[in-house]
Amino acid sequence: MYTYQNPREVYGNVLLKLSRENKDIVVLDADLCKSTMTCLIEKELPEQYFEMGIGEQNMMSIAGGLSLTGKIPFVNSFAIFLTSRAFDQVRQAIGISGLNVKIIGSSAGLSDFGDGSTHQTVEDIAIMRAIPGMTVISPCDANQLARAIEAITSYYGPVYLRYSRNNMADLTSPSDSFTIGEVYPIHAGTDVTVYSHGDIIHQALIAAHELRKENISVQIVNVPTIKPLNREKIVELARKTRAVVSVEEHNIIGGLGSAVAEALRLEKIPIDFLAINDQYGTSGHSHEELRDFYGLTSQNIKNIIRNILKLK
Repeated sequence: MYTYQNPREVYGNVLLKLSRENKDIVVLDADLCKSTMTCLIEKELPEQYFEMGIGEQNMMSIAGGLSLTGKIPFVNSFAIFLTSRAFDQVRQAIGISGLNVKIIGSSAGLSDFGDGSTHQTVEDIAIMRAIPGMTVISPCDANQLARAIEAITSYYGPVYLRYSRNNMADLTSPSDSFTIGEVYPIHAGTDVTVYSHGDIIHQALIAAHELRKENISVQIVNVPTIKPLNREKIVELARKTRAVVSVEEHNIIGGLGSAVAEALRLEKIPIDFLAINDQYGTSGHSHEELRDFYGLTSQNIKNIIRNILKLK
């Protein structure tokens, strides 16, 4: 049985702790502080908090300016608004100069299930990993999210980190380490390697446990750092099995699946992808309902694994 935590609450608390310890941290939000939980910093450390209103473009440019004074800006909003509405400022004001700005995208993927396509981001990883020098991170649970926030605080350079709106199963321990660029095998197997990120890894674990009954052995690899991708480790782990599957709550174009395919381009290993099939999101009654609608389920993970093994 798994325990669950809300990643927004964990994020707010770890950012508050880090902000107490490091007065160079400044927190910017775009009228969503009660959702992103940066309201905790606003309440306790108002001198380190900037409420920017619904002005994501201005917020991003101001964050770039603050970084030039030696501050460590954490820019907060829903993932969709940071990566699409403010893309020009991310690229021009932050990316080109390689500024030390941390872009934290809440409610990523389909997790803002009620608000529909305007508030759901299925293309953010593709957008952000195409920016030269941008680090892209997607933790698998709230514990890893906390460690990732600590890691990017001490890392100099632009970072985009995305996380879910809803409770996430604890797949790692609070004591587990996190290193930018590292990949983490979390389930041993010899037939198929599944690369994944974010909390959909939970569905891959369910599939792997159920496939044991069919004598199919699945290696599951958590890839929280999508860029820079650890190509050597991706290749090393893929060579231990007969096939590769990528699973993610993102467009099939440009996400982890594309990054893994690029890494394995010289390998003679069959590869397939389970992701959103080049569609926008839509409204639903729950996150699980939308995952079912787009086929992001343990059942479909099992199906794609069975099918790819038939090719070998």
